[in-house]
This record gives sequence, C-alpha cells and structure tokens, in this order.
Amino acid sequence: MGLELEIVNVFKTYNGNPILRDCSFAFAKGCTYVLQGPNGSGKSTLFRLLALLERPDRGKISYQDNGRILEDSLALRRRLTLVLPRTGIFNTTVYKNVAYGLKVRGITRAEIEARVNDALLAVGLDHKKWQRALELSSGETKRLGIARAMVINPEALFLDEPTANIDPANTEIIEGIILKMKQERQATILMITHDPAQAKRLGDELLFMQAGKIIPA
Repeated sequence: MGLELEIVNVFKTYNGNPILRDCSFAFAKGCTYVLQGPNGSGKSTLFRLLALLERPDRGKISYQDNGRILEDSLALRRRLTLVLPRTGIFNTTVYKNVAYGLKVRGITRAEIEARVNDALLAVGLDHKKWQRALELSSGETKRLGIARAMVINPEALFLDEPTANIDPANTEIIEGIILKMKQERQATILMITHDPAQAKRLGDELLFMQAGKIIPA
C-alpha cells in the first residue's frame, strides 16, 4: 500500500490569476503530510491536481509504485481519493452511500457488504447504516465521507480539512481513523488543517504553503 508522489515546477492559474507558482515537492510512500497556510495559498488547488481532477498549466505530477512510474489512467485514479470539506452525499441510505464506490469498481455483492460494514464500524456509523444519509449531523456526515474513502482502500488519500466546523468528539473519532489508516494500511496521506495542534498529532512532516509554493515547516 501507499504510493510515492512528486510534483515538479507546477504552475496553475485561474482566470489569469496564478495560484501555484513553480511548486515542487516529493511525497514519500506511507507517510502523512500536513499542509497549513493562509486561505488562497493554493492548498485546495494542489489537492485537486494531485487527485488528477485537474491538470497543471505547466510542470509535472507523477506517481510511482516501487520505482515504477504510473501513467494517468482510470486504474491509477481508482487508487486515489480526495475528501472535500463539504461531503457531497446521495439522497439514499448511509450504507448505499459507502457502497457506491465499490459498485462502480465491479466488486461482488458479498465483498461490498463485508467492506461497507467494516468501514461503518470503524467510523462509528454501523448503527445508522439504513438511515438516510441526509439525516446525519454535520460530524456524522464528515465521518461518512471518511468511510467512503476508507472502503476503497486508497493508496493515496487527500483530506481537505476533514474536521473543520465539527465538535471535539467527532474530531477525535476522525483523527483516530486517520491514524489507523496510516498504521494498518500504510496509505500515503496528505491533509490540510488550520489547527497547529492537530497537525503535530497527525503529521509525520509539516508543510506550509504560501504564495503557491510548498515550504517545509
């Protein structure tokens, strides 16, 4: 598990405004990196590029698996997951929300059931699996988003402020899940947070973004 990522001299602009400027960094397999920095410094844009949802204007983004460079493909994209601050959920049950990513991958029904049940148990939502997802609290919705990421066993996981605007109890649960994914699955994890204490608790390496560049803390 875990992928190596490297960005080299990446530039990205929106409507003529530079967001990422000559941004370079190498992310080691199986490590957790926490990014901090002011709003507008390019953190979320970087995550969208790393998740292959957008392309840089210039520069290179590459993934490696044990030294082998991976081509941009559906197979690679299915090894990555981006969890956004606002979790977009389907108007159906908690169970079906978590199962969706496995269904589109052609996983068998029996395996889907086992993996969804494990993910919901891990995030403390197993007792709500047949409840409609839109009825969850904000903290539970965040945990649902984490469960949807966990269930596909991503090798690179991008978490954009996973505990923003939720209570301490839900924050503690989510932090525990992130640590578990690192320890048990050796996923390469990148996380954005504005909480310095959280950054120290979870990060192997702390990074700071300013004016579109990554600066090791």
